[in-house]
Amino acid sequence: SILYPALNRLINQYGEKAGRFDSIKGDIKLLKGIEMVDQNPIGRSSRSNPVTYIKAYDEIRKLFSEQPYAKRNGYAPSFFSFNIDGGRCEECQGDGFIKMEMQFMSDVTLVCDVCGGKRFKQDILDDKYKDLNISDVLDLSVSQAIEFFGSQNEPLAKKVADRLQPLQDVGLDYVKLGQASSTLSGGESQRVKLAYFLSKENSQEHTLFIFDEPT
Repeated sequence: SILYPALNRLINQYGEKAGRFDSIKGDIKLLKGIEMVDQNPIGRSSRSNPVTYIKAYDEIRKLFSEQPYAKRNGYAPSFFSFNIDGGRCEECQGDGFIKMEMQFMSDVTLVCDVCGGKRFKQDILDDKYKDLNISDVLDLSVSQAIEFFGSQNEPLAKKVADRLQPLQDVGLDYVKLGQASSTLSGGESQRVKLAYFLSKENSQEHTLFIFDEPT
């Protein structure tokens, strides 16, 4: 590996030592950053998905916590997380499925019979935003979610749509918000990472993106 570590040292003044090379030429002084976009999975947890990776889910959880039902019951944004105890289904721990380990056969995955694959307790599912609960929203595709949230008058809803826009910009409009990262192809994972970089505040600066494979 030469190009990324070498440029990283030139631009950021730190990083691993590059392999042997003679020189790197070009308008390097114009670059403000460098990003390596590989095809490795975007999350190790079975609960990792595109909207949690690009931080859009933070805004979605906040939006649901501000609904009248949630306020009456004291449901903070954390109750709409499937990563911590509170509102997630206790049986499947927010996965939506149960994995049964078989001694002499491949493991079997079954839909959780407590939440029916919806990942949350019924009390949390009773909280709705414009007739959709948190599970319904996670089942929307990126394009459907942008249209839904973008059509609302609330600033926070429009902020959700803006956060999701980079996913559509990189061609992932068909991916569901709550789709497990383990089901994404290498190229799709690569594009989710690109969407994350494009959503960062400094995305307008001159940044060099290096892809380990074409996408």
